Amino acid sequence: TARAISAAGAEAAAMQGHHLSGQAGGGGGHKKKEIYKYEAPWPVYSMNWSVRPDKGFRLALGSFVEEYNNKLQIVALDDERGELTCRSTFDHPYPTTRIMWMPDSKGSAGSADLLATSGDYLRVWRVVSDTETKLECLLNNNKNSDFCAPLTSFDWNEVDPNILGTSSIDTTCTIWGLETGQVVGRVVSGHVKTQLIAHDKEVYDIAFSRQGGGRDMFASVGADGSVRMFDLRHLEHSTIIYEDPGHSPLLRLAWNRQDPNYLATFAMDASEVIVLDTRVPCTPVARLTNHRACVNGLAWAPHSACHICTAADDFQALIWDLQQMPRAVEDPILAYTAAGEINQIQWSSAHNGWIGICYGNCLEILRV
Repeated sequence: TARAISAAGAEAAAMQGHHLSGQAGGGGGHKKKEIYKYEAPWPVYSMNWSVRPDKGFRLALGSFVEEYNNKLQIVALDDERGELTCRSTFDHPYPTTRIMWMPDSKGSAGSADLLATSGDYLRVWRVVSDTETKLECLLNNNKNSDFCAPLTSFDWNEVDPNILGTSSIDTTCTIWGLETGQVVGRVVSGHVKTQLIAHDKEVYDIAFSRQGGGRDMFASVGADGSVRMFDLRHLEHSTIIYEDPGHSPLLRLAWNRQDPNYLATFAMDASEVIVLDTRVPCTPVARLTNHRACVNGLAWAPHSACHICTAADDFQALIWDLQQMPRAVEDPILAYTAAGEINQIQWSSAHNGWIGICYGNCLEILRV
């Protein structure tokens, strides 16, 4: 049965040794609490953890306001005060569909502290200081028109951080090359490496795979209900790994971060998450069915091949142990009930014992 942790009891329930973390993470200040909550001045949708260990607990948040003027905030854990605080706020046109920090875990001296967002365009931002963030470049893949096809998502290649991929409602995926230069303070610029028609309808998500070296393979999902795999070295064909039986749009996908054979996805308005094995295409290897309302997000553990977290409109974030696949996975091993419909979930790779969730105008980070 699921180990239910209520928001009120989260600190009291130290989860009796059930922590999945390989490290507590964070350092500094006093002992970490089990849960931290931050309330933004607007509804929150996109959110992402910084991967740089030298920056402690740091996240970026994007507002979801149905108008042109939206906001981004950088929020960090203040160890002395024991709370999440806003470091900086800056403007963003339209809500961001995805936020991602540059996957530079070394945070080497001289490397730029970069953040990217997708919305109307792909934008790369430089965090200049704790209180200042500036737009580094705006990447537009359609130079011939005054109109842009909104970007639904993007992914930043972990093996080669000079490569990003965007997905769009115009049925295309675009692979971008980023030039960051070696000199401190050097301006970042980008160019289109390749653009391809990926699906028959809108593309809703894209994610690079660690298969084949981790640089050239990626998958996408879209409104045609299919998961497709591409190889940048052989773009003349793609592989359909899965098609939804009812042709429902597939909204998100995520690769297992330890075993590149596995990925997970879910369909629009569906309350289940489907786990796929690329070696056995078209047949789900597991179905995670305990949610009681539509699923909105999923995140694989960064440090374990068999743990995944899912989040839904039923206020629940569930952690599953997939060790027994292909036998049916009946119940999650951990459940957390939030105070609202969870629309976003991210598992920190720098602090792998921590998960972030968003609901309403709130961000919560939870120790698992």
